[in-house]
Amino acid sequence: MEKFEKKPEAPEPGDEDMGKFLHPKIVDNIVRSEIEGGVHVKNLEVGHFIEIETENDKYTLERREDGFYISGHPKFCPEPVKAEIHGSTWGGSMLKMGYIGREMFMEFSIPSHPEFKTITTSMVKEVKEFENK
Repeated sequence: MEKFEKKPEAPEPGDEDMGKFLHPKIVDNIVRSEIEGGVHVKNLEVGHFIEIETENDKYTLERREDGFYISGHPKFCPEPVKAEIHGSTWGGSMLKMGYIGREMFMEFSIPSHPEFKTITTSMVKEVKEFENK
């Protein structure tokens, strides 16, 4: 019977050993997203909202008792509509879940319009959190 080496445990986010398990470009993107800044939507309190300015549009994301509502795109959400916020990407398939970051691309979906599937914005230029409009 052969002995197998136990694989090392994957590091937790923020662990100094993270770079041993991820491609350097991915590590660079994660670090850059923290430097550029953004908002973790799960931390947004009910009644608070975020203004998200992208290269092409300006969105408003509000946290209500029953979820998130987004508006700002002329086709997908000209008026506030309930949305699922997936997170942000760096232009590829890797998603930083639940995070809207500067210099990233926000991804969301609108359950009442399943034909739109996942909507990816142009690059986010600014993210600002506000209390009650």
